[in-house]
Amino acid sequence: MNMQPLLIELGTDELPVKALPGLAQAFFDGVIAGLGKRGVAVEQGDAKPLYTPRRLAVLLPGVATEQPEQKSEVLGPYLNIALDADGQPTKALQGFAAKAGVDWTRLEKTSDAKGERFVHRAVSPGVATAALLPEIVNEAIAAMPIPKPMRWGDHAYAFARPVHWLVMLLGDAVVEGEVMEIRAGRSSRGHRFMQAGVVDIASPGNYIEALRNAKVLVDPDARRARIVAEAEAVAREVGGTVRIDADLLEEVNGLNEWPVAVLGAFERDFLAVPQEALISTMEANQKFFPVFDAGQHLTEYFIGTSNIESKDVAEVRKGYERVIRPRFADARFFYDEDLKQGLVSMNEGLASVKYQDKLGTVADKVARVATLAETIAPQVGVDADTARRAAELSKADLQSRMVNEFPELQGVAGRYYANAMGEASDVALAIDEAYRPRFAGDDIALSGAGKVLAIAERLDTLAGGFAAGLKPSGNKDPFALRRNALGLARTIIESGFDLDLVELLKKATSKTLISQIELIQKEKLSAAEAIKKYGVNLDEVLEEGVPITSVTWASSAEIYDFILDRLRGYYADKGVPASHFNAVAELKPKSLYDFDRRIDAIGTFAQLPEAEALAAANKRIRNILRKAEGDIPAIEDPALLSEPAEFALAEAVEAMYGETGHALAHGDYVDVLAHLARLRPQVDAFFDNVMVNVEDAAVRANRLALLRRLSERLGSVAAIEYLSA
Repeated sequence: MNMQPLLIELGTDELPVKALPGLAQAFFDGVIAGLGKRGVAVEQGDAKPLYTPRRLAVLLPGVATEQPEQKSEVLGPYLNIALDADGQPTKALQGFAAKAGVDWTRLEKTSDAKGERFVHRAVSPGVATAALLPEIVNEAIAAMPIPKPMRWGDHAYAFARPVHWLVMLLGDAVVEGEVMEIRAGRSSRGHRFMQAGVVDIASPGNYIEALRNAKVLVDPDARRARIVAEAEAVAREVGGTVRIDADLLEEVNGLNEWPVAVLGAFERDFLAVPQEALISTMEANQKFFPVFDAGQHLTEYFIGTSNIESKDVAEVRKGYERVIRPRFADARFFYDEDLKQGLVSMNEGLASVKYQDKLGTVADKVARVATLAETIAPQVGVDADTARRAAELSKADLQSRMVNEFPELQGVAGRYYANAMGEASDVALAIDEAYRPRFAGDDIALSGAGKVLAIAERLDTLAGGFAAGLKPSGNKDPFALRRNALGLARTIIESGFDLDLVELLKKATSKTLISQIELIQKEKLSAAEAIKKYGVNLDEVLEEGVPITSVTWASSAEIYDFILDRLRGYYADKGVPASHFNAVAELKPKSLYDFDRRIDAIGTFAQLPEAEALAAANKRIRNILRKAEGDIPAIEDPALLSEPAEFALAEAVEAMYGETGHALAHGDYVDVLAHLARLRPQVDAFFDNVMVNVEDAAVRANRLALLRRLSERLGSVAAIEYLSA
């Protein structure tokens, strides 16, 4: 088989930066798939998508120069239809043979479940790969995920950006063909400014080097490495270290063909502004990398990435510094004005800011969160006054100019303003940490008060979201309830807080319902109007100021199940088998920290040689009990025991209750399951030698009572029957 390297390069105007890696991958995958669909052999090696802002390329080390022989098989009519009584071809067979282009006598026969039939088999030589490539490239382009295709000129086709050149080489030879009316050749383009002319590619093997000589790094990994190396080197020149955010690096990588690091600086006076605001401006707006000192404090230096080796770097630097100063000046103005206003004044304004139509104002939410935080704090060893104060100020910065300009600084700005007005450091830090985890993979809050506030905030958000009918549906989640549920669960579990989540959810849903009743009364709605708008029946009884309604309790149970559903993915990411998760979830522990300990214990138990047999036994017992008729005693009667295996199991179960009671009460689940594993011989012997459903009703009920006690202890940590295949 003759193999040759393949190069396809599609040259364009500057492609959308954030879509660029995905477009390149889709183009690469599409070409590979197109070759595979046609049976063309490919040696992919370590090939990967190549791209710059102005090109998408596929470079493969080996591609077969032609398809293998193409075999075809077309089924024809069955013999009883194809031949008449004299064995001569009917019109049906004659038509099939004519369509196949052969005499009917040259057709073969095959059989299936319905009988024997004619078949036409043919072998044709494979088509040259070069002849297939234009079609393959067009298919790959058509399958690319382009959100807003662009048309140019009077062409009927569209692409992400106008296409200007096409390189297609199979070996040293140019592949003849067109894509979007661009004829294929070997002429690429160099850097737009430093070497704008044509770059002829002699063969696929020298493609990368030819473009490098033309000041284009077509390998995104090489370009990315150059950006990092140059930025780090420039930062070292001023005694600092550069912060390179992964997403920003990818964006800068997609903006440059020949990246060059340029050091810039701003006035040190700006460092009085919260550094997060300065960093946000540098990274999000200007695509600059900030530089930090040895103590990880922001310095007055930053690093821009130029797409050109300038003859006058000073002018490039001035340009970068010129664009950054106005935004920094704005940030300083916002910060100074916010300090004049003060956090307390901002907080007062929340009473006029609507949180959600059915949930009142942001001030209403703050009040609910403060009550929840005050309830949770003493349960986890945190000062209740600190937690309440942090909650009361937690949303004040939403009224600040800084957050209005930089929404991503919610909480961060509040921490700065709280510190400035002399609030306790624990309070200020909690205001910031209440938002953690802010994104997937982010750490939870570190301080005790921060953890409490993060939990209280998410409890209220979940209760309010469900009460307002904003439950997620498909890809719609307007209140980010999925993210809030996982953040709540992670904070509780990873903090080791043994909280009764069920009771906290009841409290949160009750607080939400009280808020809704207050809104109903304020709006002077009739009972019918209240039910229509809020789903709240005013005729329901209030007991000690807390609504006791089926809606409240049903809602809290629904939220609990919703949180468990988010935990399914959390544990799957940790490698916990679904059967282990389901075994614990079946018991619905009130504490998520307890849930986590049970997950660990069931993982240890599953490794024991007795685990599978006991899981199967408990599954069998549950089925027996489910089908049992009549009352089952609470405990077996020793006088009704008769079989040796029955005596042995009853004695073992009684001993096991004594041995595991203390460990179970104190959450030592590994110890409980280790003891339960010792029951296997008695359980096996019982099922081998004792019949449960005997005719004697008293004996049958007694044996069912024994099995129920056994099953209750076997399932005390988790529903171990889920471990049975």
